[in-house]
Amino acid sequence: MPRNQFQRCIFALLTVIITVHAYVLYSLYAVNGSLLMSLNNTNSVLDAINRQGGVYMLGTYLPIWTVIVIEFCLAYCLEIFMGSPCSFKLACKVFEPQTTHPVLFETTIICATVGLMCPSMSFIAAFLYYPYYTGFNIITLLANWFKLVCFNFPFAFFTQLFFIQPFVRTLFKLLYRKDIAARKQISV
Repeated sequence: MPRNQFQRCIFALLTVIITVHAYVLYSLYAVNGSLLMSLNNTNSVLDAINRQGGVYMLGTYLPIWTVIVIEFCLAYCLEIFMGSPCSFKLACKVFEPQTTHPVLFETTIICATVGLMCPSMSFIAAFLYYPYYTGFNIITLLANWFKLVCFNFPFAFFTQLFFIQPFVRTLFKLLYRKDIAARKQISV
C-alpha cells in the first residue's frame, strides 16, 4: 500500500487515530467500566470518570482528551519507529512480497504489528496507569503488564484484522487513488 515514507506516516497516522480512540474507550468501558461505576456509585462510566475527576494516569487524574493525546503521541512514535518497520521485516521473513498474494501478505503484516504493538503499548499503559499511590513495585508493574496484554491482545487482533485495517486501507486508497492509478498505468 504505502510506497514512500510520507505515505507510511499518513497510513500510520490514520491507523493510530482510530486505534487509540478504540483502545481508550475499550479500556475505560469494557475492561474497567463496572469497577469505575461501583467505586464512584454511578450508573454510567462517563459519570464515574467525571465524578473522580478524570482518568487516573501518571499518579494523577487527567481528562479523557489528555489521556487520548498522550497515548496517541506514544503510539504514533512506536508505530513509526518500531511497529511498521519490524512487522514488514517479519512478514518478509515468512513470505516474499512479490510472489505472495497481497491479502495474505497484508494479513501477515497486520498480525506481526499486533504481535509487536500490543505488548509494547500494554507495557507503556502498565507504566502510565500504575497505581502510584501505593508505591512502586516492579512485580506489580509486570503483573499489570501481563494482565493488560491478556485483555488487549484478543481485542487488538480481531479489531485490527477485521475492522480497523480494512477501514484504514480503504480510506488510504481513497486518499491516494490518483497515485495508485498512476502506478497501475506504469505497470501496464
